[in-house]
Amino acid sequence: MALLLPLMILTACGEPPWNDPYPAAERGQNIRYSAFSERPKHLDPARSYSSNEVEFIGQIYEPPLQYHYLKRPYQLIPLTAVEVPQPRYYDAQGRRLPADAPAARIAYSIYEIRIRPGIHYQPHPAFARDAAGRLIYDPIPPKLLARVDKPSDFPVTGTRELTAEDYVYQLKRLAHPRLNSPIYGLMSEYIVGLREFAAELDRRLKQASPESWLDLRTIPLAGAEVVDRYTYRIRIRGKYPQFAYWLAMPFFAPVPWEADRFYAQPGMQEKNLVLDWFPVGTGPYMLTVNDPNRQMVLERNPNFHGETYPTEGEPGDREAGLLRDAGKPLPFIDKAVYSLEKEDIPYWNKFLQGYYDSSGISSDTFDQAIRIGATGDAALTEALQRKNIRLVTTVMTTIGYLGFNMQDPVVGGLGERARKLRQAISIAVDMEERISIFNNGRGIPAHGPIPPGIFGYREGRAGINPYVYDWVNGHAQRKSIAEARRLLAEAGYPNGRDAQTGRPLVLYFDTAAVGADSKSRLEWLVKQFRKLDIELVIRATDYNRFQDKMLKGTAQIFEWGWNADYPDPENFLFLLYGPNRKVGANGENAANYENPEFDRLFEQMKNMDNGPQRQAIIDQMVEIVRRDAPWVWGFYPKAFGLYHAWLMNAKPNLMANNGLKYLRLDPALRERSRREWNQPVLWPVWTGFALLVAGLVPAAVSYWRREHRPPKKG
Repeated sequence: MALLLPLMILTACGEPPWNDPYPAAERGQNIRYSAFSERPKHLDPARSYSSNEVEFIGQIYEPPLQYHYLKRPYQLIPLTAVEVPQPRYYDAQGRRLPADAPAARIAYSIYEIRIRPGIHYQPHPAFARDAAGRLIYDPIPPKLLARVDKPSDFPVTGTRELTAEDYVYQLKRLAHPRLNSPIYGLMSEYIVGLREFAAELDRRLKQASPESWLDLRTIPLAGAEVVDRYTYRIRIRGKYPQFAYWLAMPFFAPVPWEADRFYAQPGMQEKNLVLDWFPVGTGPYMLTVNDPNRQMVLERNPNFHGETYPTEGEPGDREAGLLRDAGKPLPFIDKAVYSLEKEDIPYWNKFLQGYYDSSGISSDTFDQAIRIGATGDAALTEALQRKNIRLVTTVMTTIGYLGFNMQDPVVGGLGERARKLRQAISIAVDMEERISIFNNGRGIPAHGPIPPGIFGYREGRAGINPYVYDWVNGHAQRKSIAEARRLLAEAGYPNGRDAQTGRPLVLYFDTAAVGADSKSRLEWLVKQFRKLDIELVIRATDYNRFQDKMLKGTAQIFEWGWNADYPDPENFLFLLYGPNRKVGANGENAANYENPEFDRLFEQMKNMDNGPQRQAIIDQMVEIVRRDAPWVWGFYPKAFGLYHAWLMNAKPNLMANNGLKYLRLDPALRERSRREWNQPVLWPVWTGFALLVAGLVPAAVSYWRREHRPPKKG
């Protein structure tokens, strides 16, 4: 054994890293390695609305439009469509209107979408047909069903060409009562006849057996029609330019009727053989392994129609190496393996070892990854720089803010007294400090409701909030506490006391936040109000109670946020539109802000096309809400991403969800780096071996002496 142990060690020294978690057959392969932390609940494009779900289905399904991978502000471009459709407008009598017709005259908008011929679905048993053209697995033989667990277990697969009918079929699925699509409510307000179509489906389902399948092709939908094999029309009420953005979401991706029928057969639901578990698309990848307790795998779709890498981007992209693959065919990666990682630390350690290609940065690992310079700039630590890891940052299309309930008798209303109180608080709550302490510097202070990357956002001096900041030496500088105290006194609260009664001003912050991190953040917030001698009382409650207070308008000050659904200023400015208030309308205007002039401008702006006229109106609206200060303009979070040197073309795109096809790998560099970074530490083994030998030698000598000593005489 003593001789065998060093022999085994020396033999293993030439092998790949001992801690490699992947099969030996995958070494050096063109495979992307990543992770997920929780099981995707829905993979059906009619039902999915979460980021952890779209990370998968965005690579599988292809709506007619997509976002340009590199350009900012975000720009829609064709995906399966021939071009980005331009709406045609009609009045109530069905007469065609010019493109610049006033929105009030437009009764209907028609989007006519033509898709490219020659696009085919991934191989799938739902398309398998016999020589006579009949579907082989309709019905599925019970004996076969008993043996299969996934679509690839079926012995025969097939495919067919994508048609316009597949897009209309999916539009109809949005109204299916059994699917409960999260956008049905919104779309039923715009797509003509969608609500009536849902009622008809509900009527038919009540008359049918629970497992029956409805062929949606046989039921007409007034707002969606097939024009020819490659063309379909969508008819919506009024003018709604933002509808084009929805055409880039998986909700509007095609679903073939054969797949719907295939998965609806008896016994399939019990085996998780459903569209919600195994998608069927035309995209560059297909889901081949769905084991959410261990691993999910995307592999290249052999039937992918082809696409090329962008040939242009925004300034700086070429210098960053993001255009080296311009014009090359997509996708670059053959396979993507996602492993379940419930904890941040194991994920982080595997990233440092080279077993994951990219990583975010959690609060637990921030200090290991980032050092903040004297100017506040973030840079990688020396340890990560030595590994040639890249840091990529991007400001998210998200805003977090502190809101005032504008129906509250103290902090609400449009009167001068309450307005100056809100302005004083807006100065005192130091968002730069909050970002530094609680977000590790990952964010930028907000000067209005529209984040960077969205049309309407202003850069530099033109974009500062003059009620909270001054422009000093080329950058925004928060006004002094002395200025905030002056405003507070003008509001009738000198030194934090009511000038009429002499009583201290007490305000209330309602929250559902819990935990140690929340406690320190709330204590910090109390200190911000204390700068003005205002007492802030924290009223913590459970989330349901908090929601109830928001709906009833009994909260006074609160924290809220919003993530962009689509890159349009309307998606942020509607958060302050009066008819969209939380109280009485259950809308997203959580502050219950109502300003007639702002509302009038919003109604004028929301249906306009981007251009100088729309920008001018947006500037007016932003000025109004800055002055009224219904929010303490919080911050736009900044996402930090880490990428190994072997992963190329990584540029965060907060609107697109199909970014895997643009990434490229250098597997050889990855293999060399893994070997270098995961050399086994052998000195403890050698030390143990030496101790073992040291212990064995005396015993061996004693044994040898005993065996070879001469026999005793007599």
